[in-house]
Amino acid sequence: MSPDNVYQPPLPDTSVWIVSAYHWLVDTYPSLVAFLKDFYGFLTGLSIVLCVFFLIGIIYCVEGLKLIRKKEEGIHDRKVEPAFDVAETGDTVMAHRWENALKHVDSDNPNDWKQAIMEADIILDDLLTKLGYKGETIGEKLKRINPGDMKSMNEAWEAHKVRNQIAHEGSNFSLNQIEARRVIHMYKKVFEEFYYI
Repeated sequence: MSPDNVYQPPLPDTSVWIVSAYHWLVDTYPSLVAFLKDFYGFLTGLSIVLCVFFLIGIIYCVEGLKLIRKKEEGIHDRKVEPAFDVAETGDTVMAHRWENALKHVDSDNPNDWKQAIMEADIILDDLLTKLGYKGETIGEKLKRINPGDMKSMNEAWEAHKVRNQIAHEGSNFSLNQIEARRVIHMYKKVFEEFYYI
């Protein structure tokens, strides 16, 4: 069969559809514009209501977060009773240890400087026990503390490491008075954080 003899269906007349769509658009344009104006007004009113609703929700959430933070502060910023105020606690042993640590660090004898650090470390152990941290050693107790629960965590670790060097190396460990005072100051920072001295 030759290509000229192939049946070709007639193409649809789209002009009729275009004309019909145009007439429909012209007829409905005023009502469509009015509908869109009404719909826009409805959306504007709805958005105002939603904004007020969400604003109230935000205020409620912020106040709720403030309440939660106050409760968290009560948990994380708990303080222990001062252990060295003999008048209130009667803990003469701890009071004496801290006084000895301060006296030893001001001594001219290098052995006293080491003794001051040893005394301060005993006090640190007592503090951690009173705070409820369990462990055989101070190192084990310090490992159980969450970083956010103790701001002076680094000072506690560093001071305790110096104490361990003194305990393991003994007379071979070289310590000057400036370093001894620095270590005692680190212990003091830990104790002051928990109102322990």
